[in-house]
Amino acid sequence: MFLEPAVWRAREAAHHERVAGWVEPHLERRGRGVAHPVEDFLFSYYGYSPAKLRKWHPGAGIVLVDADVRDFGRDYRGTPGGVVLDATSLITKRKASVEFTAALLAATAERPAHFGCFGMHEWAMVYRSREVRHAAWPMRLEADEIAQVVEARGVRCSHFDAFRFFTPEARPLNVLQPTRERQVELEQPGCLHANMDLYKWAFKLSPLVGSELVADCFALARDIRAVDMRASPYDLSALGHDPIQIETPEGRAEYASEQRAFAERAQPLRQRLSDACEQLLATPTPPPPNPSA
Repeated sequence: MFLEPAVWRAREAAHHERVAGWVEPHLERRGRGVAHPVEDFLFSYYGYSPAKLRKWHPGAGIVLVDADVRDFGRDYRGTPGGVVLDATSLITKRKASVEFTAALLAATAERPAHFGCFGMHEWAMVYRSREVRHAAWPMRLEADEIAQVVEARGVRCSHFDAFRFFTPEARPLNVLQPTRERQVELEQPGCLHANMDLYKWAFKLSPLVGSELVADCFALARDIRAVDMRASPYDLSALGHDPIQIETPEGRAEYASEQRAFAERAQPLRQRLSDACEQLLATPTPPPPNPSA
């Protein structure tokens, strides 16, 4: 597929404008040494730099007419028709990663969604602990009250990368004991963190997938993070994030409603990523070298 200069430059400019609203405030806060527990989380937790998010890539198989290969980096090559990503080389290097991503996305999509966790993972991360991850922000409840909510509600977390931050006292209270090895087996499409992680799988596939898909996944993850923290025991009302009081029936109903909406938004993004993985894995790659040759 060929993109004429007016087309790809417009797409590139639109991407830069879109992500500037996320990147520039983050960089400004970082320069002042101020952390925002919602807006900065995707940068600090996932470790994908603002510069990489800002960079526009068209994706595999797209030729940019009249482009300069020096503007796009070492993964690109010049052709008589324009600049194109050297997808074959990248897929060869990343095949195992793409295969894992494809398997995880497919397994998660096929599993029924569960909406009964009520965001208790954030409570389990501070359960009976003197140390909290966001110490600059107050708690809505006293430590004993938080513990009572956790013990009364129980914890039903299927996501390893949330579970691994539980306090030692909270881990036995979880109905599951997720591990990295069981990730493909356990992840389900109602989980806020599994849907937030679509951003991770998108940027790990970059530049083999277009930057618009990465940004779409970032936008979803950003909205999920806000609800994640609103349902936590932290009080972020000073930042404009009114709490979802999951310790009440009304709060649990609100959380489940948000959870369902995110699952619906995540479904087409998960499918786009799955389709991209399928196409990439179907790309012919050279056989590995024969050591006996």
